[in-house]
Amino acid sequence: MRILQINTSVNTGSTGRIAEDLGRLLMEEGHQSYIAYGRTNNKSSSHTVAVGNRSSVMLHVLKSRLFDRHGFGSVKATRLLLKQIISIDPDLIHLHNIHGYYLNVELLFDFLKRVKKPVVWTFHDCWPFTGHCSHFQYVNCNRWQTECHQCPNQHGYPNSWFIDNSTRNFRQKRELFSDMENMVLVSPSRWLGEALKNSFLSYSRIRVINNGIDLERFRPMDGMPGKYKLKKKYLLGVAGVWTERKGLGDFMDLRKMIDPGLDIVLLGLSAEQIKRLPEGMIGIERTENIEELAKLYSGSEVFVNPTYVDNFPTVNLEALACGTPLITYKTGGSPESVDESTGMVVDKGDIAQLAEAIRSLLQKGKQSYSAACRSKAVELYSKEERYGDYLDLYHEMINTNREEKRF
Repeated sequence: MRILQINTSVNTGSTGRIAEDLGRLLMEEGHQSYIAYGRTNNKSSSHTVAVGNRSSVMLHVLKSRLFDRHGFGSVKATRLLLKQIISIDPDLIHLHNIHGYYLNVELLFDFLKRVKKPVVWTFHDCWPFTGHCSHFQYVNCNRWQTECHQCPNQHGYPNSWFIDNSTRNFRQKRELFSDMENMVLVSPSRWLGEALKNSFLSYSRIRVINNGIDLERFRPMDGMPGKYKLKKKYLLGVAGVWTERKGLGDFMDLRKMIDPGLDIVLLGLSAEQIKRLPEGMIGIERTENIEELAKLYSGSEVFVNPTYVDNFPTVNLEALACGTPLITYKTGGSPESVDESTGMVVDKGDIAQLAEAIRSLLQKGKQSYSAACRSKAVELYSKEERYGDYLDLYHEMINTNREEKRF
């Protein structure tokens, strides 16, 4: 098989690592892997294709900010990508995040309908079926179930300064995405799978395939990277970018409600954010070093994920694989990786309940949860097994496509 994946990033961030790991598994099985990426990349084992450049991204950002037309810029960059796709001639195209200021969805889907290649599309958020936002749950809006209008999240990602084009965007996405003949939509969570069934994509073929992680790299580890100088017991939070949507403010409030002898460590903060942290909170900038990350997970008493918008966060899985119990809000598919033997789920935004859950887990002791956390990760979230599910889907769709062409 020759597989082309398209994503905002490659081998960095959660979706970029998913694309990279899928590519590696493909090549281990003797197949060819290509990854087209829009904005950020680390060295990849797959053949990579850059889409656009800094100038095209900035113009797309401007179009989004001024006209609320995210996903409808990057015309030249997308046309060049389509020429490269023709040259690669993949057997199947796997879409991940196609938003992110680098791709024109109208050109892409018109092309996909013409060439009739099998398409797998993994939904890492809700942007494809809304008229504007990537996470409708942040403002508890359900207009996407009928037709988006007067968007209450206009200034959320992708931020539009002045114009609300949510109705136009919604109608155009519905037209572009709804009548794909040979496409399967994949949701990493049951929650998003149910949302898809209530969207204009409800007549599509939908499958749930959980995210997978590298269980060899994410495992219980002793020791701590010396440069972090963590002396106390600590709680850990991890995010690619820390915003209020990821619960940064909630951690600030939580600091006032828990034992002062317990530090809160947040990984992924900017230098400016680190400067503003109160006493008892330690900030660490983003790291691409998986061993350091695994040691931070392993050394934590509890992993805390007070996210307000999420699908099926891989940080939860990484914590479990390192033997660390987790506490998360009832947000999207985040609770799906938690049960009573591996952690707790609390109401979104209830800081008092969050603090009480932490005290409860600490009283019982991390050792009471560690074995079950690791076992759950091994049983359900091995990247070889979950991404093997994708390879099975690729084979199924490619073989079906070949049979249809024969007749």
